[in-house]
Amino acid sequence: MSEPLMQVSGLVSGYGDVQVLWGMELAVQAGEICCIVGSNGAGKSTLLRTISGLVAARGGSVRFAGRELAGATPAQVLQAGIAHVPEGRRLFRGLTVRDNLLLGAYHRTGATRAEIDDDLGQIYDSFPILKERRNQDATTLSGGEQQMCAIGRGIMSRPTLLMIDELSLGLAPLAVEKLCDSLRAINRGGLSILVVEQDVLTAFELAQHAFVVETGRVTVSGSCAELARNPQVRQAYMGI
Repeated sequence: MSEPLMQVSGLVSGYGDVQVLWGMELAVQAGEICCIVGSNGAGKSTLLRTISGLVAARGGSVRFAGRELAGATPAQVLQAGIAHVPEGRRLFRGLTVRDNLLLGAYHRTGATRAEIDDDLGQIYDSFPILKERRNQDATTLSGGEQQMCAIGRGIMSRPTLLMIDELSLGLAPLAVEKLCDSLRAINRGGLSILVVEQDVLTAFELAQHAFVVETGRVTVSGSCAELARNPQVRQAYMGI
């Protein structure tokens, strides 16, 4: 197997005196959709924030596309090709859907207007409702539409890896189903995706590979099909 797109090895981080990640280990292959599952407080969101440089790594390695990113700033991580869709969407109030999307491309100083417009058109193709609502304040959208906008904003940076924190949080099942369909289509276009998701059934249906996180460590990993048959995973996370 070729070298992973991203290899996280022995990653340690936390907040102040509180350590959250205790030697996190995972690998994402190019072209995959991977998911991270686990209970509240297990360290899933902290992992994404540490990869993104929002939380300082205290040890370990984040190797992405042959480059070491542990200790990099958020801007450097974005430039390297990792976009982070945060929990809660974090859209900008008072700005339209279109303007929120365009903010995703703010760092692309060498891009032409035609390139930006073309990327915007592809987002609208993936999420047609955003085109209909492009002149509406993004924070007045429904929860599912806001998540589409946040994902679209991330894609506008032209990442190699898109990380999404709590994909389905607070969303109706139909909205989640539509999002997953769109993400599968986007992945088929070549974008690698790493999703944090509390709903294990949703995660396993969306992704090919999964990591189960408990108390800041990956305790089980494998294909989603394998983990769906794992008795411990079924009992602890699937209610079976």
